[in-house]
Amino acid sequence: MSNITESLEKAMELEGAMCVALVDSESGMILGQQGGGVDIELAAAGNTEVVRAKLKTMRSLDLDDSIHDILITLGKQYHIIRPLAQNEGVFMYLVLDKSHSNLALARRKVQDVESRLAL
Repeated sequence: MSNITESLEKAMELEGAMCVALVDSESGMILGQQGGGVDIELAAAGNTEVVRAKLKTMRSLDLDDSIHDILITLGKQYHIIRPLAQNEGVFMYLVLDKSHSNLALARRKVQDVESRLAL
């Protein structure tokens, strides 16, 4: 099991990683963060709304399922949002430089970091 700082440092080891945060999806507040290049507080609050909207849509569709991750592909960046399976109400948010990262590897790394995280 890893603590928040160690987990976020592991995520930042990914090639192309710009910043990462652990976010409380109830409030949009950051529990921990690493890196820069993005206004992570603003992004965390905005992506809290993305997670809430997806969960609301899933409930409306009566889907008995869970979100593994949400991927937002921009022209120059990948944004990965991964709700923590073991900590409902918390998600990991990772921003990658698209030209210097491997999306498949990043998704696997986020999954691995999440599985080792202890809150």
